Amino acid sequence: MLLSLPALHLQTSKHHPLFQLPHGRLGPWCSPTGSPAPLSCETGCGVGSWILVCWLLVPTQVSLLSMEEDIDTRKINNSFLRDHSYATEADIISTVEFNHTGELLATGDKGGRVVIFQREQEVLLEEQTPAVVLGSVLRVLKSHLPSFQSKNQVHRRGEYNVYSTFQSHEPEFDYLKSLEIEEKINKIRWLPQQNAAYFLLSTNDKTVKLWKVSERDKRPEGYNLKDEEGRLRDPATITTLRVPVLRPMDLMVEATPRRVFANAHTYHINSISVNSDYETYMSADDLRINLWNFEITNQSFNIVDIKPANMEELTEVITAAEFHPHHCNTFVYSSSKGTIRLCDMRASALCDRHTKFFEEPEDPSNRSFFSEIISSISDVKFSHSGRYIMTRDYLTVKVWDLNMENRPIETYQVHDYLRSKLCSLYENDCIFDKFECVWNGSDSVIMTGSYNNFFRMFDRNTKRDVTLEASRENSKPRAILKPRKVCVGGKRRKDEISVDSLDFSKKILHTAWHPSENIIAVAATNNLYIFQDKVN
Repeated sequence: MLLSLPALHLQTSKHHPLFQLPHGRLGPWCSPTGSPAPLSCETGCGVGSWILVCWLLVPTQVSLLSMEEDIDTRKINNSFLRDHSYATEADIISTVEFNHTGELLATGDKGGRVVIFQREQEVLLEEQTPAVVLGSVLRVLKSHLPSFQSKNQVHRRGEYNVYSTFQSHEPEFDYLKSLEIEEKINKIRWLPQQNAAYFLLSTNDKTVKLWKVSERDKRPEGYNLKDEEGRLRDPATITTLRVPVLRPMDLMVEATPRRVFANAHTYHINSISVNSDYETYMSADDLRINLWNFEITNQSFNIVDIKPANMEELTEVITAAEFHPHHCNTFVYSSSKGTIRLCDMRASALCDRHTKFFEEPEDPSNRSFFSEIISSISDVKFSHSGRYIMTRDYLTVKVWDLNMENRPIETYQVHDYLRSKLCSLYENDCIFDKFECVWNGSDSVIMTGSYNNFFRMFDRNTKRDVTLEASRENSKPRAILKPRKVCVGGKRRKDEISVDSLDFSKKILHTAWHPSENIIAVAATNNLYIFQDKVN
């Protein structure tokens, strides 16, 4: 089922005073409590009510949002919007990724920075139980009241606070090729947590880095060879030995690079994917895919190479690649020709020969000058079950069954009303935008972005869809946040927007879905929005 979602708004900027606070909140986050609501046949929205769960003043102008929904409308009671005039090109978010538990959310931007958010630990209880129950109190309630869990379901808020920020990549210059290497973060991928620390991969165009993010709340004291200020002492002056002890200190979150995987890609890296064996990962550029071991940084194994002997014979490039979620020997990669290749590393060391080839025959009646451009696949994702592949091209999202190669089993039109605007989109280069797509935790709903800060959600079971907008303009006092509709021609209704009025500079390219809950993250240029489904 589709979800009715309240908006949570956050801006990321290195100039923002909030980023000078290592563990402060970025601002208020609003979230409801409860389970998904069914779609309304008229609007595609659920029914229920929204509550304000948190607000916090920080040393800047921040947003204070209170969401209430009456049938199929949402009203914002209060809103104090930040001044966004200082945002720069470096602040534009270039990737968004939840970790495997959904407790952490990482964003990367064009300035090479990574910002990690951590979910608030509080819980909300329905009916007449206390509003917030934490730690041992919650465990006592569960163990001594058998009816506690059935009558008073525990619902956690969808709040995310700043956990850590660090500079992942710096701008570089390749003197041999006279080429500037941007610091922009192209992809972030989390590794499953094995201990108290977190690990993630981040990449720009040329270099992949493995980062360790850990907490430290104690410091050692009582060194024998150092004084209290850390200076070395003269061993001749030491007459007694002390046993060092750990003293409590303010919590510090440290990000340290543990591995740097460089000098293996001639072309720009567009994808990284962690293997299900958690010992290897792959990185893909325009013409090659390399397999890496996490413990070896000075060499990688080339598993796909589509570079022709004569570059004039080049007809397609690799656009995205991903490992199968369960089978460590299987991966897929997509191309600019709209094809998907499934490869099995057991068949041969160099996977130039694919195991399966997915391609939809082109309809000759729809052939145009732009056909090859709009058929280029910008993203490919395995479903969580591993049975299906989802691909995104310029106008559609398609779902493929691994057992059927000749055509997709589902095709969803994202913004078909732009088909008549392709000439204009080609002139302003928007036709080359690379939109991502994501599954929900149960593979029943898919989501992808569009223009005018719109993003689309498609319910695979009911075949219903909804268009929502992630925009701070909708966060004004008493504003109504509704599903949006685009008018193609004829008389435009009051609640519709004309296709000629769409703002193509506002685009949702990067989205992420919580692995087990109905919480999504949507990046709109330099703004990050968090949405959570409502509660009955």
